[in-house]
Amino acid sequence: MKTSIVKIGGNLIEDENSLDTLLKNFSKIEGLKVLVHGGGKKATQMSAKLGIETHMVDGRRITDKDTLNVITMVYGGLVNKTIVAKLQALDCNAVGLSGADLNSIKSMKRPVKTYDFGFVGDVTEVNSKMFSLLLNNGISPVCCAITHDGNGQLFNTNADTIASEIAIALSNNFETELYYCFEKKGVLRSIDDKDSVITDINSKSYLELLEQNIIADGMLPKLHNCFNAVKNNVSKVFVGNIDMIANPDQLKTTITL
Repeated sequence: MKTSIVKIGGNLIEDENSLDTLLKNFSKIEGLKVLVHGGGKKATQMSAKLGIETHMVDGRRITDKDTLNVITMVYGGLVNKTIVAKLQALDCNAVGLSGADLNSIKSMKRPVKTYDFGFVGDVTEVNSKMFSLLLNNGISPVCCAITHDGNGQLFNTNADTIASEIAIALSNNFETELYYCFEKKGVLRSIDDKDSVITDINSKSYLELLEQNIIADGMLPKLHNCFNAVKNNVSKVFVGNIDMIANPDQLKTTITL
């Protein structure tokens, strides 16, 4: 059975109208579905209100103990439960999860190389049996970007990676499709031209785009996760805006081998 894994970006979470539209589209997806979200901007705003300084390196958050507490409150509480409540209002029966809930996603602390990112985890295991149990009973998991190590420690974890790893884990039992939804129509050839969508990217063209520096910065880890998914049995991977999950003909970027 087809299973759609949809990851939503932070800018969509910030824009209530866009979030509401996306959730309406998500609720109408035929087949089984999983939603994955972060909430970095809201976490940064909450940290500022609490007098906790935010430190970033190459666009990635350094997660000390205080920051982890804020992330847990914002991701696992405010953002996650707001999304679940909105989905229930749309007759989409959803359950909010961190990686610790139902032992759904385990991780290990990211090894220290150039920087120590603190309480940041890299995914080591997805509990596909648990996800399958929920999905087969008509429940849509809503996963926030928090995992655990099985020994009581929570970790901040990249939401794009979580979405990719869930799609890969479920591909053994379902036909999985992965959607990365953000505010743009897809991967852009020119950041200044919102309509310059690169409609298809494969392994060869990806290397060419890297050499031309067309793909850079925050798009690099996203596309790394895209290719990791298609290399590991995920049937389809798309990058685009909120309309692509409601309209198959919507302009978007399709990732293939």
